[in-house]
Amino acid sequence: MKLEEKIAELKKRDQMAQEGGGAQRRERQHKEGKMSARERIEFLLDEGTFEETDKLVTHRCNDFGMAEQKYYGDGFITGYGRVEGRLVFVFAQDFTVFGGSLSEANAGKIVKIMDLAAKMGAPVIGLNDSGGARIQEGVMSLAGYADIFLRNTLYSGVVPQISAIMGPCAGGAVYSPAITDFILMVDQTSYMFITGPDVIKLVTHEEVTKDQLGGAHTHNETSGVAHFMCRDDAECLSMVRELLSFIPSNNLEDPPRKPCTDPIDRLDEKLDTLIPDQSNMPYDMKDVIHTVVDDGYFFEIHEHYAKNIVVGFARFNGKPVGIVANQPAMLAGTLDINASVKGARFVRFCDCFNIPLVTFEDVPGFLPGTQQEYGGIIKHGAKLLYAFAEATVPKVTVITRKAYGGAYCVMASKHIRTDVNYAWPSAEIAVMGPEGAVDIVYKRELDGAENREAVRQQKIEEFRERLANPYVAADRGFVDAVIQPRETRKKLIQALAMLETKRDKNPPKKHGNIPL
Repeated sequence: MKLEEKIAELKKRDQMAQEGGGAQRRERQHKEGKMSARERIEFLLDEGTFEETDKLVTHRCNDFGMAEQKYYGDGFITGYGRVEGRLVFVFAQDFTVFGGSLSEANAGKIVKIMDLAAKMGAPVIGLNDSGGARIQEGVMSLAGYADIFLRNTLYSGVVPQISAIMGPCAGGAVYSPAITDFILMVDQTSYMFITGPDVIKLVTHEEVTKDQLGGAHTHNETSGVAHFMCRDDAECLSMVRELLSFIPSNNLEDPPRKPCTDPIDRLDEKLDTLIPDQSNMPYDMKDVIHTVVDDGYFFEIHEHYAKNIVVGFARFNGKPVGIVANQPAMLAGTLDINASVKGARFVRFCDCFNIPLVTFEDVPGFLPGTQQEYGGIIKHGAKLLYAFAEATVPKVTVITRKAYGGAYCVMASKHIRTDVNYAWPSAEIAVMGPEGAVDIVYKRELDGAENREAVRQQKIEEFRERLANPYVAADRGFVDAVIQPRETRKKLIQALAMLETKRDKNPPKKHGNIPL
């Protein structure tokens, strides 16, 4: 065979791989509002940077007539490219080939790029659109999943792992995204569940649709499994690019810095009047965040879940930080089970990847009630405490108003190795609020008083003046400074600049035992 013929054969095979399941099946994807697997990769990566690996791999199954059904690439597209010039590894499941099902062969393709990503110190992005394990291959496809799960686990905290759910993701397939750092879902076209509606109906007699069971709304608002909900494929892929702009390529690098034109000493007078005069009145903590960060831009994570705590990325003087903030506008900013887990997971991600933590605190305590206690608020609340205490990245806290009881300790207090702690003059740092404290401390006196309510109000005011302020904590050095709210941006940037060369580590150990 002449060289020209050999090259023609290569081009033929290459074209067959490009075609996947064919134009008709791709058109069906388009009608459902979905891009094809190759279109997704092209949209995600910088133009012209994608280099495909294992393009000519085929499956090895000869049972059930599979020997006659072979496609180059075997339904998975794998390779590497660039996002904003930075190296990333990517795999995309092609639903037009065997429903994007996982085989022994295409699992090997994913394993190969995950191992490469770990060696090169680059993020792994999975674009999931699959019917699950390839039934015809039996245990071989299950083995492929387990090979991927192992690498998800071993490379957790080594390189960022991002999962975009852009179609079905069911059964054992969901565990790989679950281990990764962030999950994005597309509304109306994606879903995740362990067991589908048909099996649930058979076993528990519950009637539920795929979307109700595991759609984007369900996992963003109810379960907290997903971190982002997107309108369509394009928004999902754009959000992956945006997310990558805040995080480093691996655990040995610092997050990427951007030029900053927002003055670092900008004063915001509106912060001086943001806190209501009455301490039981709500306000939106996001107003504080948007006011002090670079250009008012806050990239929120887990926006629709556990809204009593706010987490996300922003920049100070061009440098990314992770923000954790109580939200007084929701459940008075109390910490409950969901908020604690949401916060802990985010704090640990930031600590893995050298992203400084800025905490805005206004917390009256943990949410009371039998539902919380029976659900294990003690165990789950301890996760957030553990995460903050374990973190060795630069940590700065601003107490805007309430910092009561155990929740004060948990929210990056000075006592769990937070480097710089500020308080606004409106801060109330105490074991509990004045009303509850007075009812306990002065119980006998109040029970014997003729005008009980008048005496109670007097004691509440006395307590507030003596203890519900930032100055007792400042006197003990538990806050480093009481600052004017308008100075918050300037103070945070100064503190973060001072902490750039921070060195801290935990005692030598295999790993801790976080209260799961």
